[in-house]
Amino acid sequence: MNRGRRGEDIFPTTKDYEIFLRVLREAIDLWGIRISAYCLMSNHYHLLIQTPQGNISRCMRHINGVYTQRYNRLHRCDGQLFRGRYKSILVDQDSYLLELIRYIHRNPLRAGMVNNLKEYAWSSYNGYLSTAKKWDWLHKDFILSLFSSYKTKARQSYRRFMEQEDSAEIHDLFAKTKLPSILGSENFIAWIKEIFFAEKIHDQIPDSSQLAPELNEITKAVCKVYGIKEKELLQTRRGALNEPRNVAIYLCRMLRRDTLKEIGKSFNMTGYSSASSAIERVRQKIPSDRRLQKRIHAIKRKLSVNKGQTET
Repeated sequence: MNRGRRGEDIFPTTKDYEIFLRVLREAIDLWGIRISAYCLMSNHYHLLIQTPQGNISRCMRHINGVYTQRYNRLHRCDGQLFRGRYKSILVDQDSYLLELIRYIHRNPLRAGMVNNLKEYAWSSYNGYLSTAKKWDWLHKDFILSLFSSYKTKARQSYRRFMEQEDSAEIHDLFAKTKLPSILGSENFIAWIKEIFFAEKIHDQIPDSSQLAPELNEITKAVCKVYGIKEKELLQTRRGALNEPRNVAIYLCRMLRRDTLKEIGKSFNMTGYSSASSAIERVRQKIPSDRRLQKRIHAIKRKLSVNKGQTET
């Protein structure tokens, strides 16, 4: 999703809509993406895409950048067109895919722009009902197969599904100011966290803190590796080094990007300096202490174990 800066139109003329759709088709060939749904509104757009090559950032930078260039050339202007970086939500296809397609396609209807979805020219709604080859670039066969293995019946079921109101959950989701980065079942979200939470450290992943392990997951893993009870992580030992506590604090900073204030509150510290000192002690010790390296690796491995997998 993206919209014009200050709410300005990004598709002021029919030509602009056509240019954007041309850029989308070019992106399919250039970046190997699959576009399953789109809706272009006057000042924003929604896309539902698959990125088998894991190149969402490069692909969206191309789409937004090339369209901005062509828009500026057409209208003889320059400068920024969009209000900033695109927003994206990773979607669990088993739980929310059809709901999301319906939400995207019903945008013009909710906005009062048309009385019938077939009347709106700038969405992929009609592509699902058509057998014309001009829609072959739209990745729709998989979606239709979710309705029926018979294409005629699938199109009919799709049309009836689109006529229904959006689910309250999806409607409430997009009404929020801050959108989640993941949309799916609890199992799906847990799987994403377990497999990809290490990518939290990559600044280019929007809202990636949701991929990081929870605080209690870190403390439990630390306690298991060190063979201690969780209450010992909250104890400050004067004149003695509490390595498990320091490691837990270090991992909260590295994996979760918790602030010093948040860490201090979690570990019953009175000020920022104590948390900062603990992090720095572990950071300096890691390069020369192989035992510490192995323990931190073991903790991270436990955090990455899939649910239901037995640890030995």
